[in-house]
Amino acid sequence: MVLKKGEIVENLSIKDSTNSKYSIYIPKEFSMDKEWPLLMVIDAEGEEEKALSMFVLAAEKEGYVLAAPKLADSISLSKNMVVTSRVIQEIVGMLPIKANRIYAAGAASGGQFASLVPVLINNVSGAMSIGASLANREIINIKDSFHFVGIVSKENFSYPFMLTDTKLLDKYKFPNQMLLFDGDGKWPGVSYIEKGMQLFTLDAMGRKWISMDSTYVERAYKKDLDKVNQLKSIGDLLWAEHYMTEMMSMYGAFKNMDSLRSAQKDLRRNKDFKLMKRAENAAFLQESMLKEDYQYYMEDDLYAHNFNNLGWWNYQMGEIHKFISGSKPFEKQMGHRLLGFVNALAEDNIEIISSEAVVDEDALAFLYMLKTILEPDNFDFYFKIISLSAKNDDFGTSLFYLEELLKKGFKDKEKLYSLENIALFRITPEFNQVVSKYLEDARYDIEVEENRP
Repeated sequence: MVLKKGEIVENLSIKDSTNSKYSIYIPKEFSMDKEWPLLMVIDAEGEEEKALSMFVLAAEKEGYVLAAPKLADSISLSKNMVVTSRVIQEIVGMLPIKANRIYAAGAASGGQFASLVPVLINNVSGAMSIGASLANREIINIKDSFHFVGIVSKENFSYPFMLTDTKLLDKYKFPNQMLLFDGDGKWPGVSYIEKGMQLFTLDAMGRKWISMDSTYVERAYKKDLDKVNQLKSIGDLLWAEHYMTEMMSMYGAFKNMDSLRSAQKDLRRNKDFKLMKRAENAAFLQESMLKEDYQYYMEDDLYAHNFNNLGWWNYQMGEIHKFISGSKPFEKQMGHRLLGFVNALAEDNIEIISSEAVVDEDALAFLYMLKTILEPDNFDFYFKIISLSAKNDDFGTSLFYLEELLKKGFKDKEKLYSLENIALFRITPEFNQVVSKYLEDARYDIEVEENRP
């Protein structure tokens, strides 16, 4: 096997009976003369090469070998975990990987899977999760710690859950940090990936797994101190105080933290900091109560097939968007989190109902209709409700959502005519009248019979 440095090599096969595939990236400075850390990049949606590419720049700077197993959401968690374990074994047997410096990383569902890797696979020392909380707190072994790095935006609905994770990990005395980034984007940027890898490296130095590099530590510390001062200067006192806490866990093994601890105490006494903290806590409390309402009503609506309650959900979306467009920063963040939470709740229920042996199509229809309220510009759920309603000969519902779809500006006539289950619906005069109204002409002629004496 020939592996090129500085290039992603795709579709390599594991040398066993499973014939599982993986991709790998070896840094340009790689040599067989020293041991290297390995970061397993997890993507649960079959796009492991794309996920791997997002880590390449950071891996070059921080000196990590990357690998991504080819996983599938159509197979069980246990089987995907076996594939991940075998890829690790394959690479460790092939390259000089530092035995206690194997980590996992991923975003969203990949991040949740990554958080399970050090729990379920021996000799994996840490996990980096982007925008996702721990997958399962119940199976964590407090006697077998691992290093957890969470990276999340305050506008991500996982943010409060990740705050809870850090408190639990602190209680278990697991090394952990949570890095915050601005905006509602799902990807934090390469500097945060670099920081996550750097935290694993600093931890390895602190545990004496690798030799101490005082220049590396000082450079990292100065950059982090500059970040705290920058956050203070722009008035983001909560973020600055949070980052000070993380810095103490990052550098406590190397430096005296008394001056930083004193600066943090002074910041906590600041009047503006106290006002911000109260406002954020008030937003968390309101968010918690609203999420309880959303969970209760969604469960109730699905059980009762309560289509009449779609108006209530539409009103709730209006209230959420008021938070998002408002002037209060913590309510704006809360609004984004609530929107993400309701969308995730609906999608989880769609997945659960769709996987049942006997699918409750009325509950599924409710969820598809709800998703057109939650994501009015996502055409996929208009297609789904049109198809499902037509399948059950409910052409009135199909017609309503067809017109709503076309009002939104959908233009792909071929895709529209190729939808499943609409063979009878698409030859009705009503279907073709609506298509002609918005797309100029319909595939089938519309004949109107005249009344004759």
